[in-house]
Amino acid sequence: LVRDEKGQKMSKSKGNVIDPLQIIDQYGADALRFTLAAMAAQGRDIKLATNRVEGYRNFATKLWNASRFAEMNECVRDLNFDPSRVEETVNRWIAGETERAAAAITSALEAYRFNEAAGAAYEFVWGIFCDWYLELIKPILAGDDEPSKAETRAMTAWVLDQILKLLHPFMPFITEELWTHMVEHGEKRTSLLTLSSWPVHAGLENEAADEEIGWLIRLVSEVRSVRAEMNVPAGAKVPLVIIGAEKTARARVDTHGDTLKRLARIDAITFAKTSPKGSAMIVAGETTAALPLAGVIDMEAEKKRLLREIEKADVNIAKMDAKLSNPNFMERAKPEAIEEAKERKAELIDIVKRLSAAVKRLDA
Repeated sequence: LVRDEKGQKMSKSKGNVIDPLQIIDQYGADALRFTLAAMAAQGRDIKLATNRVEGYRNFATKLWNASRFAEMNECVRDLNFDPSRVEETVNRWIAGETERAAAAITSALEAYRFNEAAGAAYEFVWGIFCDWYLELIKPILAGDDEPSKAETRAMTAWVLDQILKLLHPFMPFITEELWTHMVEHGEKRTSLLTLSSWPVHAGLENEAADEEIGWLIRLVSEVRSVRAEMNVPAGAKVPLVIIGAEKTARARVDTHGDTLKRLARIDAITFAKTSPKGSAMIVAGETTAALPLAGVIDMEAEKKRLLREIEKADVNIAKMDAKLSNPNFMERAKPEAIEEAKERKAELIDIVKRLSAAVKRLDA
């Protein structure tokens, strides 16, 4: 059953009816379809909110922009391209990610877990392909190594083809449009997307590539997280110190140092046995690093701010605990109100964990 965003049944008397035709006019049919699929957990009603539809409209826009990026960088289809034979580490990595995504989406669809299938597709397209792969290949596409550029262009076009196939059950209109549009820039299509074969891949996963690119992504993500937690100005570039680095970490820094600097806004990467004073500590897998922040932020003032935020969150957690332990509230409140209180408490607990981790970094 599709309910309103508060979980109430739609009715004209309540004035909470959501007209799907209006939603389609405003956000598009694909966005509405994807929203319903993403929220269609077995055994649960759908709480439909327009902001969710808007979010998936943005997802469709992200896909369109990724296709435009590929077009502008001459990433065209190559019928002789074999994804299992690529040599660039980042291309071997995305090939494996594509195989895993296709397997996860296929498994979920076969089990009628449409929300899990949509979630896996969303995470792969936005969280892996757009956020990471397209960013990681920019230096290759802008470089002078023609064989690497040719391989990366072909891989980008191939992955986009797989994405269009995987998204087609959820977003048939934009995927068919992009599939047809790409004819102008690559080999001619022999059929419509809706008649193409479903992606089934095997043997594309590469453990070494997964470990290397995974290391880079974790390190960039941790640096970004620390910068946000510590209120480091967005435009400020800070140094990064790798602590006690072994041979593998040094080799990875040599290979991906420029990318790390660009994506994490780092001005210099050095190696040391101990962390400099006034640093925030970072752990990314087996790599320990330090972000020297003395002089960039006021360490003591930042610590006091974090402690105030923790205290404020603790007070609100206590209020949520009191509400959820109140028999009158639990017996009389609507289910959606109880669920909302539980979700709010979980959010506050997560905030306290993150802020406490930031304080520990300052104390390290």
